Amino acid sequence: MASKIKQVSAKACELTRFVAKNSSSFYKQTLEQNKQYIVEPSTVEKCNELSKQLFYTRLASIPGRYDAFWKEIDCVKNMLKNRQDLKVEHASIAALFGLECFAWFCAGEIAGRGFTFTGYYP
Repeated sequence: MASKIKQVSAKACELTRFVAKNSSSFYKQTLEQNKQYIVEPSTVEKCNELSKQLFYTRLASIPGRYDAFWKEIDCVKNMLKNRQDLKVEHASIAALFGLECFAWFCAGEIAGRGFTFTGYYP
């Protein structure tokens, strides 16, 4: 067990050195690639203005997303009315979607507990 800890510790130190050595070049490269998104001059007022623009743009998109949501609900209702026309592919996709939602719920619960597993252990 002690040898495993030493191996993990050595790998962590190696990774730390790699990140320290290459992080500034990665940072500069990322800024260079995305310079069209950088607003000059970068002042507090400009940041506040951009955050307000983002907030109100998202707020303005709610009616469109609301309409799209109800269209999806109507589509599901229509599929449930015509169950006899439902193909196996559509049913399996719906089952996989439900399973994925459940899996994300379980992952969220585990993350919310601080990545601990609880329950009965015999």
